[in-house]
Amino acid sequence: MLSNPKNKKILIFLCLAVIICGVVVYSKYPFIYSRIEYVNTKSLSKNDIKSDVHKDNLTKELSGESIPLESVPQAPVTHIKTPEYVKALYVSSWTASSDKLMSRLITIADETEVNAFVIDIKDSTGRISFRVTDPELQAFKSFDNRIRNIRALTNLLHSKNIYIIGRISVFQDPYMANTKPEWAVTKKSDGKVWKDKKGLSFLDPANKDVHNYVIAIAKDAYAQGFDEINFDYVRYPSDGDISNINYHLVQGKTRSDNLETFFKYLSQELKKDTNMPISADLFGLTTEVNNDMGIGQVWEKALPYFDFLGPMVYPSHYPSGHSGFKNPANYPYEVIDTAIKGAISKTNKVPNQPISKIRPWIQDFSLGATYTKEMVQAQMKAIYDNKLNSWMIWDPKNKYTVSALELEKSQ
Repeated sequence: MLSNPKNKKILIFLCLAVIICGVVVYSKYPFIYSRIEYVNTKSLSKNDIKSDVHKDNLTKELSGESIPLESVPQAPVTHIKTPEYVKALYVSSWTASSDKLMSRLITIADETEVNAFVIDIKDSTGRISFRVTDPELQAFKSFDNRIRNIRALTNLLHSKNIYIIGRISVFQDPYMANTKPEWAVTKKSDGKVWKDKKGLSFLDPANKDVHNYVIAIAKDAYAQGFDEINFDYVRYPSDGDISNINYHLVQGKTRSDNLETFFKYLSQELKKDTNMPISADLFGLTTEVNNDMGIGQVWEKALPYFDFLGPMVYPSHYPSGHSGFKNPANYPYEVIDTAIKGAISKTNKVPNQPISKIRPWIQDFSLGATYTKEMVQAQMKAIYDNKLNSWMIWDPKNKYTVSALELEKSQ
C-alpha cells in the first residue's frame, strides 16, 4: 500500500492533520492533558483546579520561580506550633502537586500576613492526594499520589515557617462508598448506595469502620508533617433526594447524636498519642439556627471536641432574605458580622470553651457577586470588629486577591 505514491501523500496529510489538531486542542484546553498526567505538572502553564464549592475552574497562568520538590532534602518530621492568629489560604491537592503554583503561593506567604495553608489530604472524590505509609490504608488503594513527594512539600513549607493544615473530606467519599458499599449511606427504596444531585455518595457517619478509616488517614498525614488536621464534610447529605435516605438511626438517637459520638471518638483517638491540633468545618448557619438543619451539625455538640471550629460563613452561600438581604453576597460585612456574633454567643454558653476557637472561612471567589479587594477585606473587618483575629480564605481556583492581604512581612 505504501509503495503507491498517492497513498503515501494521503498518509502524510493525515499525520499532519492529527498533529495540528493536537496542538490546537492543547493550546485551548490543556486541562485535558493535565487530567491524564497530573503527577508530572512541572511543564504545565495551566492547571485544572478542582472545586468543592461549585464547578471545576481553570486557573490562568501564574508566574514565579518554580521550586522542584525533589530537590528539597529529606529531614526528620517536625511540626510547627499553631500560630496565635492563623491567616490561611486553601490549597487544592492539584495545586499542591505543581511546583510552579506552589512557588507562587509561597511567595504570597513570604510577602504578606499569610502564615498557613489548608491543603487537601482527601477531597470530595474520596482519593487521598499522596502515597500513604500505613499498610492498612494502602490496602484500600484510595491514594492517588497527586502530590508526588509529600515529605518534601511539608519540609519545604516548614522551612518557610508556614503552618500546614491538612483538610479531610470525611463523609462525602464516592471512592470508598463504591469500594465499601456497606459503609455508605443507602436508599430506603432499594438499599443501594444513595447519591446526591451531583452523583456523589456519602459514608455513614454512624459506622465505626468509617471512623477508624478517617482516624488512620489523619494519623498518617500528621506523621508526614501536617501540623493540624481539619475535618470537612462532617455531616449528613444536604442535596438531592433526601427523603430517600436510610439514616440507619438507632431508636432514641438523632443525626446530631451520631455526629457527636464521632467527634468524641475522633478527639479521643487523635489526642491520646500525639495531641495533634484538630479542627472541623461547619455550615455557616450553625452559628445562628437552633436545629441541625437536617444534616446533623449543631455548633454546641462539636465545640468541645475540637481545638478550632471553622464556620463557612461565605456570604454567597446564605439564602435570599437572610438578615433581610435579597442577595446576601452583596453584604459581606453585615452577613459575617451577624454570623460571628452568633458563634460567640453560642460558644459563651458552653462551659470552658474560649471564643478563640472560632476560626471562620471567608470567600475570595465570585458567586452571587463579583468579589473585590474591598469585599474580601470587609469580611476580615467583620471578624476583627468582633475581637477575633484568625481566618481561612477559600478560593477553589487558589488564585487569591493579594492586594487584600496586609503586607506586614515585607515591611
